[in-house]
Amino acid sequence: MSGGGNLAGGGSSLFSGFRVLGLYSNHVPHAPRYHKKHREFYLVTAVGKRFHTYNVNRLGIVAVSNSLSDDISCVAADRMLVFAAAGRDISAFARNKEVVMRYHGHKQEVRLLLPLGDQLISADSGGDVIVWDVQDGDVYLRLQFDPTSFDVSAMMHPSTYLNKVLLGSSQGALQLWNIKTSKLLFTFPGWSAGVTVLQQSPAVDVVGVGMATGRIVIHNIRLDEKLMSFTQDWGPISSLAFRTDGPPIMASGSPQGHIAFWDLERRQLVTQQRHAHSTAIAGATFLHGEPLLVTNGADNAIKVWIFDQEGGGARLLRSRQGHSAPPTTISHYGNDGKNILSAGQDGTLQSFSTVHERFNKNLGHGSINKKKEQKKKKGLSYEELRLPAITAFSSAAARQSDWDGIVACHRGRLATTTWNFQRCTMGVHHLQPPDAQRSTVATAVSITSCGNFALIGSSCGRVDVYNLQSGLHRGCYGDNNKAHSGAVRGVATDTLNQLTLTSGSDWLLKFWRFKSRKQEEQLKLIAAPASMMLHRDSGMLALALDDFSLLVVDIETRRVVRKFSGHHGNINDMTFSPDGRWLVTVAMDCTIRTWDLPSGSLVDCFLVAMAPVGVSLSPTGDFLATAHVDSLGVYLWTNKSLCGPVGLRPLPADYQPSVETLPGVMADQSEQEVTSEEADDTYQSAEQLGAELVTLSPLPESRWKSLLHLDAIKKRNKPLAPPAAPTAAPFFLPTLPGLTPRFASPTATKEEEQSKVLSWGALAQRSEVSMALEESLQSGCFHRPLALLKDCGPAALSVELTCLSPEGGGASNLLLAFIKMIDSMLASGRDFDLAHAYLALFLKLHLRMLAQDAVTMEALLRLSSRLEAGWAELRASFNQSLCLLSYAKSALL
Repeated sequence: MSGGGNLAGGGSSLFSGFRVLGLYSNHVPHAPRYHKKHREFYLVTAVGKRFHTYNVNRLGIVAVSNSLSDDISCVAADRMLVFAAAGRDISAFARNKEVVMRYHGHKQEVRLLLPLGDQLISADSGGDVIVWDVQDGDVYLRLQFDPTSFDVSAMMHPSTYLNKVLLGSSQGALQLWNIKTSKLLFTFPGWSAGVTVLQQSPAVDVVGVGMATGRIVIHNIRLDEKLMSFTQDWGPISSLAFRTDGPPIMASGSPQGHIAFWDLERRQLVTQQRHAHSTAIAGATFLHGEPLLVTNGADNAIKVWIFDQEGGGARLLRSRQGHSAPPTTISHYGNDGKNILSAGQDGTLQSFSTVHERFNKNLGHGSINKKKEQKKKKGLSYEELRLPAITAFSSAAARQSDWDGIVACHRGRLATTTWNFQRCTMGVHHLQPPDAQRSTVATAVSITSCGNFALIGSSCGRVDVYNLQSGLHRGCYGDNNKAHSGAVRGVATDTLNQLTLTSGSDWLLKFWRFKSRKQEEQLKLIAAPASMMLHRDSGMLALALDDFSLLVVDIETRRVVRKFSGHHGNINDMTFSPDGRWLVTVAMDCTIRTWDLPSGSLVDCFLVAMAPVGVSLSPTGDFLATAHVDSLGVYLWTNKSLCGPVGLRPLPADYQPSVETLPGVMADQSEQEVTSEEADDTYQSAEQLGAELVTLSPLPESRWKSLLHLDAIKKRNKPLAPPAAPTAAPFFLPTLPGLTPRFASPTATKEEEQSKVLSWGALAQRSEVSMALEESLQSGCFHRPLALLKDCGPAALSVELTCLSPEGGGASNLLLAFIKMIDSMLASGRDFDLAHAYLALFLKLHLRMLAQDAVTMEALLRLSSRLEAGWAELRASFNQSLCLLSYAKSALL
């Protein structure tokens, strides 16, 4: 492809969006659903412009909705539909996926939704409350409030109150409305605090009111009487929930992520669940009749809590959790490409599985000291013990079962931490040089391929070596303990631990002996390197420079072999393909570029909406993983070259890439619901892929393999014991109770209950198969008799074929019809095994009779020629395949 002008791009020719990992929830409260047919609870959570549906039993994703035009602000669900508000519009979704109705009429952003029978009630930030007809989408009622005097902040339908809605305001007052007559029934003055939550209690007429001051009031709205009051010390009430399985417990959520559990009988705090979420509790729901509490929060987590602890406490039963802040560094772990390690700005290190969500792991948040006793002695708080976010990490799976296999650098800290992937915990070692300055920060890390040593570069120019098993310091590189005069930007070792490569802000790339730590050579770069990546198998070292260019150095010849330029922003990350042929880079110019090293050219480039900050190509080459600015997920892109031929041409210098849409979440096929409408769209395999092919029958082998051995099978299955003699008649005949003596009739057996009179159908000589064969002989279509024979077992099939002869009640034309049916089966190529089995049994039973009939003998000769021709083709194919296989096994390639 030659560049002759501005060439517009057509998207990526190498990668296509597949799915996103690690997105579960945001700040929007969830909506619970109950499926009567499945007898299972479901959970609807909003994630950006889509919502996800999970089953509470396994927290497996069931469905993913179609995308809306804007981010979802609130969700609600009834028995049939899911309602989602995005901006000023409300959409109704059927089957948790597709939009079936839209409701337009609000002038401000919709922030509250309440399904009520055949109506849907919505409230926006401008003071409008609209009652919609769900089926027609018409406005049934419109109420207008002045936000300065009554700003609607909560909405609830009291149980057993027909057509009634209770509205709460941020000014503190409450109003009870009849939406059918549009009348204000009663106004509650409130408690001088803004209402944040309204929740129906298990008792009729009793409502829980949560306020912005942290106060909770249990109020009887029928008598306008306050029953009890609680106060939460963690700020406004973000959610309320009541248990319905027996114990009178109420749960309240807070913006700090804590949950308080209150006993309504004793009117006191029972227990509290601190740090249930790292951010505000968006929604909390007790499942009806079960001791389970479902919560979601803005920390991208869904959690199910079970109440089986002594004292009424709850424990975490199951959860789905991703990063609560955008990930900054990602990398594949191991050689199978099934796990992706991700470090986020929230300080956690997590592993996402590309196979199933149940294999996800959360390695937790780094802490300064793991021992609780020392934490108590120091008197430090929970936040002070947490380490800053991870800026760089390196992993090796070679010795993961023996000791820690992950080493991570933290923002602003010199000491690096170790992590164990199998135990999903932080390690015991804090790797820190013994004589380093306090202002020094660890900047680069690398683990050797054997998994025994870790090399850590710091901002003062040091490169230290540690033993991962013991955590001991084993030395450092360079004179005066300094490998570079500036900050170390990258560290790498080769496959055999013979060579160590370091790059620093002093524009130098240095080559060291790993064991002696002596410098062998150095290479002056054209700019300061920002990062470094080594492909150990090919010996190619990629350097991203501060001038947005790329250098590729061969560590064997120690020369620059390739130089690439084209990015217009800082290069954030890069990765090699498994064979070392491609180099994929991502930069702040929102482009993902693929460079071909043998040809030295750019072969693929595309734009994304958010700048990518991390990239990793799996060791198997099937998926490309990317992390982006202000996005909590890890996005997977499929490598098209593994699925078919991809024509990669060098792109011109003025190539203008086009924007590729970021992939979304995919529903798990094993969890998702299949409705009748969706089942109609399933793919149906063709009966015959090609007329020249031979297709075997889908029937089990026992239907046709035992046809020629029926006599031996019957002899083997013959009962050993003789038939039992009938029971003797009793000496005294039993009589029926009553005044008149009557003898009781003996109990008839099942065989004796059957009538001894034969019906006319039993005397008929022709079976259904015989009549179908006779009809097919005239029409020439043998589908019906073949279908009848397929339903017969081996014994019934033998009886049917025996009855075709004149001696068995048949006729000679039935024998001819059967031969033509076998001929049509061989001509079509379908049911190849059945045709040969039926023909073998047919010839065994009627060969002598067929030899005496000239018409049937002529048909048999034609059938014989067809058999020989078909077998000749198959034999040629078998011989060719066997010849090719033997050559591939024995030839020296």
